[in-house]
Order: sequence, then structure tokens, then C-alpha cells
Amino acid sequence: MSIYARYFLSFPIRCTIAGHKHHFGGTMKLGFIDFLQQHGFSQQQANMLHRDTETIDLPARTIFLHQADKLAYLYFVSEGLCQACYHTADGKRFSKEFYWSGDCIINFQSLLKQQASPYSLETLSASSLVRLPINQVQIWRQTNHACYQHLLETQLLYKENKERFMLLHTPQERYQLFSQQFPELASSLTDYQLASYIGITPISLSRIKKRLRN
Repeated sequence: MSIYARYFLSFPIRCTIAGHKHHFGGTMKLGFIDFLQQHGFSQQQANMLHRDTETIDLPARTIFLHQADKLAYLYFVSEGLCQACYHTADGKRFSKEFYWSGDCIINFQSLLKQQASPYSLETLSASSLVRLPINQVQIWRQTNHACYQHLLETQLLYKENKERFMLLHTPQERYQLFSQQFPELASSLTDYQLASYIGITPISLSRIKKRLRN
């Protein structure tokens, strides 16, 4: 999320940290220390925080936080593509957000209310993640640190953009906007993932694609 420049003010996809451009599918790898230094920490403080982190390299299609699990970490995506996904009792899946290089993944509902995660986190490609114990983020929150403010404001802007995207555009416009702004991402997702993100069924998406081809 994450999450940040690019189309951030106009399109509800989390973006990379300021000063960087995302190259989906490329080899670009962004550092957590750089992120921390850009958001209120000195080099010494960033290095000390980094000692508390762990880097995990995961293959594609790996769930690294299950729905209903307790929130234990903030995740920073160094490389790869991940998603947050809701799972329903009848087996349906709904893509909530996508994250890529430079994004922080944090569940504010779980953080603020001390609740289990209402969604899962999963890699969509081979990914390298840095995870920081969530108690550090609680300290940022209690001290109103600039990094916490950045994470919170980023999420608020994302939510407003997603709301506007869903309310002001037809399903076909949503698909076209998504495909135009993020062609590589769109081509890497299944119809089910893309349809659930833009708020339609896979059948409706198939009909839209057919209509646009004709």
C-alpha cells in the first residue's frame, strides 16, 4: 500500500516510495532502511530498527498471514507482488489491495483494535519481504512519529481514491482505467482477481472484454 508517487492521487493502487518508480516484473529492489530514512528516522535510528527485522524470501502463491491470524508484523515489500484477500465462508475470494516494491503492508484495524486479521496476505509472485515486529509500530503510534503519520495518511488517501474509483466509474471504465494504468499488472492477474478488485464478477469481466474486442 503502499505506498508514494505515480498515480497515487488519481488511482486506487498503492505505489512506491517517493523518488522511485515501480517496474512491475523487473529486478528493482528497494531498501527498508531507505524507506525509514525518508520518513523521519536518522541513519543510526534506521540501522537500529533494521536489526529487529527479518527478511523472508517467498515463492509465488504463498500465504504469509492467514485470515483470522493475530497481527504480528509490519511487512515491507523489497521485491515482488503481493495481495490482501478476503475469504468468505462459501469459498469466495475478494482482492482487497495489491502491494509491490516499496510498499508497507499494515492492517490498521488489527493494530488499533487488537483484533485478528480480517483478511489474508499472499504473494502473487516470488517476493522478498522485510518484517518488523508490530510492537515497533505501536511505539510510532504512541509517539505520533512521522513514519506512522505517513503510513496512516497513505492508507486514508488510498481508501478515498478507491471509493471514488468505485462510485464514479462504470464497471467497463474501471476495467479500462486499470488496464491502461497498469497493463503488466492486469495481464498478470487472473480474471477472478481482477474482477474482484474492480467490484464485478468474472462473468461480467469476460463480457466487458468481449465487448471491447468487437
